[in-house]
Amino acid sequence: MNYKIAVLAGDGIGPEVMEEALKVLKTLESKSDISFTLQEALVGGSAWQEYGSHLPEETLKICDDSQAILFGSVGGPTDELNLPRWKDCEIYSILALRKHFNLFINLRPLKMFSALKENCILKKERIEHGFDILCLRELSEGIYFGDKETKEIDGQRVAFDQMFYREKTIEKVAHKAFQIAQTRKKKVTSVDKANVLECSRLWREVVSRVSKDYSDCELEHLLVDNASMQVLLRPADFDVLLCPNLFGDILSDEISVLVGSLGMLASASINDKGFGLYEPPGGSACDIEGLDIANPIGQILSAALMLKISFGLHEEHDRIVRAVEQVLAIKYRTQDILKGERGVKKVSTQEMGDAVCKFLV
Repeated sequence: MNYKIAVLAGDGIGPEVMEEALKVLKTLESKSDISFTLQEALVGGSAWQEYGSHLPEETLKICDDSQAILFGSVGGPTDELNLPRWKDCEIYSILALRKHFNLFINLRPLKMFSALKENCILKKERIEHGFDILCLRELSEGIYFGDKETKEIDGQRVAFDQMFYREKTIEKVAHKAFQIAQTRKKKVTSVDKANVLECSRLWREVVSRVSKDYSDCELEHLLVDNASMQVLLRPADFDVLLCPNLFGDILSDEISVLVGSLGMLASASINDKGFGLYEPPGGSACDIEGLDIANPIGQILSAALMLKISFGLHEEHDRIVRAVEQVLAIKYRTQDILKGERGVKKVSTQEMGDAVCKFLV
């Protein structure tokens, strides 16, 4: 069986970590009866240099002709963000892709690898039994997509950002959250700010109504400020964390520190038909570009998520995850997860990718 993948490595460390993920896919290909057609295309600042656009038509056509998108990262150095190459780069690339393909939810698994327990910032008693949280973030509405305006009122500039949510949008993501929870620990924690925000009051009302269709699942409501505390105090109590766009953006990054590094994380943005864009959430990290020290595991695990969610290749997904676990167990560490443990081996980006391939059986 052949699967067609659009490969958008992007900027910064994107091409470096993408190379390792593709190496893993090619190794998997050599050990199974599946194959991949990889179509590479430019996006972000790299596309701007070539086409004067962050998402050129050539790239969009390749994505349209593919079954999934494997995405690296976009964005430039912080001191160059006002230059045309980088200005609004994320808006006109990754956000534009989400809109074009109707990618309405983002899934970010946050699971503790036992070999990295020492890297967790929490006390040992709080992570004694580990944790396995899936942060499900609504992607298509909320404050990022509402009307925006800056104007002068009474002699000073005032900025406005409108938050909005449609009832049907909330229903859609809530059903997805409960359906996923049914395959896990059967618990959904819905995050809102219903004590002050009208959007959150509607969110809570609709999620509560949808929950009645899933009597086998538990529903917990948390205000976002309390949720940000509880995920640190009792991470093992959470299963599916259902969040509006803004709150999910913030909370998923907060929880990510529990696994040791953003470089360890994968994410998937998917639509109704199972088409998805798969990317590590760590960003372009231009300050370490070209140094061969970036952690490729997040990109590798994003590729594994793609196999599972868009292609239904659960066994192949599990094989990659087991290979990562084995590499961590023998204490191979890139710089970001090197925390002073005894007996560790510091490895480069390429060496980490090679090691995962070696354990891929």
